[in-house]
Amino acid sequence: MGTGSAAQRRFFTHTRAEEASADQAGVRYMARAGVAPQAMVEVLDRFRGQESLSAARQDPYVRTHPLTADRLRAMKGFAAAYADKARDDPEAEYWFARAKGKLGAFLQSPRYTLRKVGKDSSGIAHMRRAIAYHRQPNPDKAAAEMRALEAERPNDPYVHELKGQILLESRRFAPAVKAYARAVDLAPGNALILGGYGRALLALNTKDGNRKALAALEKARARDPYQPRLLRDLAVAYARGGNNGMASVATAERYAVMGRMKDAAMHAERAMGMVPRGSPGWLRAQDVLATAEAAKKRG
Repeated sequence: MGTGSAAQRRFFTHTRAEEASADQAGVRYMARAGVAPQAMVEVLDRFRGQESLSAARQDPYVRTHPLTADRLRAMKGFAAAYADKARDDPEAEYWFARAKGKLGAFLQSPRYTLRKVGKDSSGIAHMRRAIAYHRQPNPDKAAAEMRALEAERPNDPYVHELKGQILLESRRFAPAVKAYARAVDLAPGNALILGGYGRALLALNTKDGNRKALAALEKARARDPYQPRLLRDLAVAYARGGNNGMASVATAERYAVMGRMKDAAMHAERAMGMVPRGSPGWLRAQDVLATAEAAKKRG
């Protein structure tokens, strides 16, 4: 036991040294990017309050990370050394505020969002009001706010993507397709936008719409094959096109991504009996089946 403990402690010492080096590298990367290293100090300061035991009762030799107090002390020194390299980045601040505002508008109550925004006329405020009105639901007011946002940022693909989402969820399918198509023109390689475009086209449920939806969703899957919702839409597009074998492949992949390996195996076996042997779809189904069988053995 003594030998094993000594070996473990020597290993953990190396690990803590690696973590300390990683902390220092992180500070350097932040400084090079113009981000104030003090932010790292603030994060560690939050961790300090979560120590389950006082520093006096903790054994530093059986931890894989330096004690928070030690890391915090070192970070303060690093942050002071690199503080002069930080600079303001209005663009980064805008996108952070926008991401935070959008997330809050979707998660918080619409009444709270509208009260918080007040009469603010900024683009972010228009976005937050549009989402709040959409969730009430008040589609006319949501559309008015989106028009104001679109006028301010006409070439922003994510503005058109949000407009498409609101229209789609309001069951205004044709305008939603138009909004998503504009977003795709501005960001043709974005899997999220391509997936939304395909979903809107499927909602039309026309022969031409289903054909275009399949093309868009295949492009989206090639860029991001781990979106369950995208894979579900892709299966629908294949089925509407009469390709039930590939619909089963997409369904098998969706269940695999979700961790439902029994369902994934069932659809993969079905797919392998319907698509040409050795084809890309057959190989994908074979991969899912092999993964499901391996998971079954481990379980």
